[in-house]
Amino acid sequence: MMPRNQPFATYLGDRPSRDGMTRKRRYYRAYGLTVASDVALPELQPAEPATPDILIAIGTIDMPKPSSETATIFRFEPDRQYLAWHAVGAFLISDFSRIDIEPAPGVDDALLAFPLLGPVMALLLHQRGLLVLHASAIAVAGRGAIFMGDKGAGKSTTASALIRAGHDLLTDDVVALDLANPVAPMIVPGFPQIKLAADAAAAISLGQAEVRPQVHPAIEKMQHRLHGAFSSGTVPATRIYVLERGQKAGITPLPGIAALPAIIKFSYVTRFGRAALAGDFAALHFRQCSAIANHVGVFRLEVPTGLDRIGEAVELIEADLAVGNLAAGEPAAGCRQR
Repeated sequence: MMPRNQPFATYLGDRPSRDGMTRKRRYYRAYGLTVASDVALPELQPAEPATPDILIAIGTIDMPKPSSETATIFRFEPDRQYLAWHAVGAFLISDFSRIDIEPAPGVDDALLAFPLLGPVMALLLHQRGLLVLHASAIAVAGRGAIFMGDKGAGKSTTASALIRAGHDLLTDDVVALDLANPVAPMIVPGFPQIKLAADAAAAISLGQAEVRPQVHPAIEKMQHRLHGAFSSGTVPATRIYVLERGQKAGITPLPGIAALPAIIKFSYVTRFGRAALAGDFAALHFRQCSAIANHVGVFRLEVPTGLDRIGEAVELIEADLAVGNLAAGEPAAGCRQR
């Protein structure tokens, strides 16, 4: 493992992996950061070689590995986090800027990327001081709309419908918020890919997307790599919509007493429990969630059952975001229901 505080520039270029094979080090941009990676990540936007903000290295990790019975091992410390899946491999996050990976036997880069760009990246961004939500986000005329909800609520489906309507993706699955100015949270763009179930992809055609091969038979959603329709700059977080299924499309404000618990529930780090909020991170995380609840309008969005009616929700969202002062309050006049 690279010595702590060693300059990354020492490690630029190709290097042998633990199996003796030379891996090409590639450079990407994601979440406003330069990423140098031994893992091929075609999901990300390519970048010129430079001293990276994040280094992703293949090697041996001297930590216990999960068995087929235990399946996973998660360990959290203030300065490093360890996530290991028996079927995929082990990931060690350290120094707020480095991810070491020891793949399980026979696992290729495409499968490594699935947790790497999901929970592993989410935890690293959290360690770097960003508030990370398990959500999707779209830029609509310079305003950011975030979609949270339980599994199957339609976060990516709603985002895709907005892309089809001419708006730009900011990020899917991992939404990172910069609260350097707590009263004006900004959504940091991730990378131009969205994951969709087969029925949603068939109903919502994204003509500018390349459908990538299925990562694993157990992973149902397909990855759609966008060519265009991606916002590469930060956008103000204007609305947070908590998705629920309903008989008709509707938008209603969540009172503060309900908004804060919703943000905490769908923050990515809480998926790992209290242990993931080691050291001072628990207090910081609560302050960040409170800032979002206080300064971004949080609303319940009812999405009609049936993909043929997703356009009704899109029209409501567009009208809601078109009004002037959106800090927190009533949805746009006439936008409550369709």
